[in-house]
Amino acid sequence: MALGTGYDQQGCYLARALEVVGERWTLLILRDCFYGVRRFTDLREHLDISRAVLTDRLDTLVANGVLTREGSGGHPEYLLTTAGRALWPTIFALSKWGEQHTTGSHPARLFSHAACDTDIDDAGQCRTCGRIPGPEDLVVRPGPGANAMRRSDRVARALERPHHMLTPIDPAADPITE
Repeated sequence: MALGTGYDQQGCYLARALEVVGERWTLLILRDCFYGVRRFTDLREHLDISRAVLTDRLDTLVANGVLTREGSGGHPEYLLTTAGRALWPTIFALSKWGEQHTTGSHPARLFSHAACDTDIDDAGQCRTCGRIPGPEDLVVRPGPGANAMRRSDRVARALERPHHMLTPIDPAADPITE
């Protein structure tokens, strides 16, 4: 029996979701969009992904209403829609799972509730006010520790600075020097 190439015969909502976000690279693209990476060239450089694969994944996400493609000075930008933003708890939970159940030599990203200036816990809850803030209410920053896998691309360097989630980053501005 031949292995299927899709989940369309599964008849469940998880399978439908995987049709949209289950391809390799897709969740990393979305993660970067939450971090404020919006331009094709920045996504491509930071993820070290082929142009064809990135184009395919972005087209799928736009076609399914997860991202919108908007023109900006001749350089289109990809922004999360309401449906895309609804994926934040899933991406956060998968990141926390990876921290706890995989090995690696790089620090975790830390997220704090901007209104309280307090880190959120592993369930996404603010330790001060008890709310579970959405991504628009979070500040992200690198955690402590050595990062043996440190990337040196412009986007990775920009992400070394604390910033509000969903706020566009400008990899060319204020570069960090070693």
